[in-house]
Amino acid sequence: MLKSGAAFARAFVKWLAVAAVTGLLGGAVGAAFYLSVAEATELREGHPWLLYLLPVAGVLIAGLYRVTRMEQENTSAIIGSVRSGEGVPLALVPVIFASTALTHLCGGSAGREGAALQIGGGLGFACGRLFRLDEKELRMATLCGMSALFSALFGTPLTASVFALEVVSVGQIYYSGLVPCLASALTAYGVTGLCGIAPTRFAVPVVGLTADTLWRVVLLAVLCALVSILFCVTMHQSERLLGKKVPNPFLRAALGGAALIALTLLGGTRDYNGAGVDVITRALERGEAAPEAFALKLLFTALTLSCGFRGGEVVPAFFIGSTFGCAAGPLLGLDPGFAAAVGLVGVFCGAVNCPLASIILSVELFGSGEILYFAVACCVSYMLSGYTGLYSSQKIMYSKLRPEFIDINAK
Repeated sequence: MLKSGAAFARAFVKWLAVAAVTGLLGGAVGAAFYLSVAEATELREGHPWLLYLLPVAGVLIAGLYRVTRMEQENTSAIIGSVRSGEGVPLALVPVIFASTALTHLCGGSAGREGAALQIGGGLGFACGRLFRLDEKELRMATLCGMSALFSALFGTPLTASVFALEVVSVGQIYYSGLVPCLASALTAYGVTGLCGIAPTRFAVPVVGLTADTLWRVVLLAVLCALVSILFCVTMHQSERLLGKKVPNPFLRAALGGAALIALTLLGGTRDYNGAGVDVITRALERGEAAPEAFALKLLFTALTLSCGFRGGEVVPAFFIGSTFGCAAGPLLGLDPGFAAAVGLVGVFCGAVNCPLASIILSVELFGSGEILYFAVACCVSYMLSGYTGLYSSQKIMYSKLRPEFIDINAK
C-alpha cells in the first residue's frame, strides 16, 4: 500500500512540475501573443491603408513557411501528432506567432486560438523533452501546452483543459490528463492576469427555464448544427479547391489577399477583417447583428485561411454562431442576445465535436444561469452535425447514432 501510494505521489508531483513549467512558459508566450495580435489589430484600425498590404503579407507568410519547411504544420497536424506521438517542432512557435500577427495586421479574417494550439503544442512538447518524458508522456505534455495557450488567450482554464483532452479523440478522454492540463491552464491563466489581460466574458440576458423557451432553443440548435456543417464543409472544400486550382502558394496568397481587399471594399465595412470580437460583443450584449453577417464572415474566413494566411477557426466560429443566433433567434421568439449566446456555443460545438468543453465554455463566458439551455443546445448540435469537423485529423471514436465503436476521422 505504501509503495503504491508513493508511486501516485511521485507521479502527482512530477506532473505538477511539468504543468507549472509549461503553464508559466505558455502564459508568458500567450500574453505576448495576445498583446501582439491586439496591437496589430489596433494599428490596422488606426491605419486603414494597411489592408492594401494583404497580398504582400500573404507572400511573406508563404515565404516564411517555405524557408522553415513548415507548410504542412497546422492545427489539424498538431492534433494528429498527439495521437501518433510525433514531435512538434519548436521552430513552429515563432513562425505561427509572426504569421498570425501579420495576418491580423493587414486585415485577414482569422482567429488566434488555432495559432495558440500550435504554439502551445510546440512549447508543451519542448517542456516534455526538458523533463525527459517518454513517448506517451510527451503526448500529455503537448496537451498541457495546448491547454495553457488556450487558457491564456481566452481566460477559460476549465474549457481549455477539457477541450485539449476532448478534441483529439471524440468519445475518449484520458482522465490521467485532467490534473496536468488543468494545472497548466490555471498557471497560464494566472500569468496573463498578472500581465493585465482580462478574461473573455460577456453579459447576456438571463432567461428563466420554461418548456416554451426550451423547444425554441432546440430548434435554434438544429439550425446551428446545419450552420456548423456548412462552416466545416466550406473550409475544407475551399482549401482543396484553391490548392488544386492555384498550386503555387505565393500566387495563391497574393490572389487571396487581392480578393479580400475587393470583398472588403464591395461590402463597405471592415467588420469581417481580423477576428471581429467587436461584432461578437454587439451580438451578445446588444442583440445587434446583420442577417448576412454570419455568411460573409464564413466567406472571408474560408478565403483567408485557404489562401495561406494564418490564424484560427474558433473565433470565426464564435462570430458565425453569435451573429447567426442573433439574427435567427427573434424569428423563433427568443431574445436576440440570449439567442446569440446559444448560437455561439451551438456552432462551436458542432464544428469541433466537443460537447463537454462547449457546455463548460458557456459557463465561463456567460455565467451559470440556466446552463440547461446551453447543455441542450450543445447536445443537439453535436448529434446533428454528423461527422463533420474543422480538424480532419480529429478521430470520432464512437458513433453519434448508437453505442458503437467506429474510429473514423472527422470529415
